[in-house]
Amino acid sequence: MRVEVWSDFVCPFCYIGKRRFEAALQRFAHKDEVEVVFRSFELDPNSPRDVGHDVHAMLAAKYGMSRQQAIAMNANVAAQAEEAGLTFRFDTAILTNTFDAHRLAHFAASRGLMQPVVERLFQAYFTDSVHIGDRDTLAELAAEAGLDRAETARMLAGGDYADAVRADEDEAARLGARGVPFFVLNRKYAVSGAQSSDMFLNALQQAWQESQPLTVLNEAPDGSASAGVCDGDACAPSRDSTN
Repeated sequence: MRVEVWSDFVCPFCYIGKRRFEAALQRFAHKDEVEVVFRSFELDPNSPRDVGHDVHAMLAAKYGMSRQQAIAMNANVAAQAEEAGLTFRFDTAILTNTFDAHRLAHFAASRGLMQPVVERLFQAYFTDSVHIGDRDTLAELAAEAGLDRAETARMLAGGDYADAVRADEDEAARLGARGVPFFVLNRKYAVSGAQSSDMFLNALQQAWQESQPLTVLNEAPDGSASAGVCDGDACAPSRDSTN
């Protein structure tokens, strides 16, 4: 079963939702048969790489509130993060453009290291107050997660995986994602937002059940044909048949 997750590295509920989903996955009986795929989504594609204000100012301007109200709102989100086992430091978070970070995630996927790189990018922004729009910094973070630093730097210096990022964003629009996080299970079910672990677990179970072959209720224990069934050129007589 495949679960695709659209998110952005500067989206607090994406990181919280990631943790809640992971908690649900640990409780899922078939977790080893679930493939989780990161998909790109930029909350603000037009954001500059270097932003001259902090998270509180951005939130206040976006929603027309005071700085103190924005600080209180971010404190509430940080409390939710703490419940999920995360530490958010909004006071020192560095706003930036995330396009290169998304390119890095796709590059990591090509090297089989998508999961650790995605986790490191989230942690870098929300916990470590690292500038994840800076390419040298991204190369360092990639190396910490297991990628080759020099190879990563060369990739970031060019335009590799730009099309992959845009394709993910176009796909999100086609699927009806109006925000992130956006979880898509087997391209049949979607869960929007940082829902509870129980909600994610129920979604996993439902998607799993519907992806499995039909269960024949009266099949013989050894898997042999039931009575009253023709299989190829052989027919098993029904139990109430007479000679």
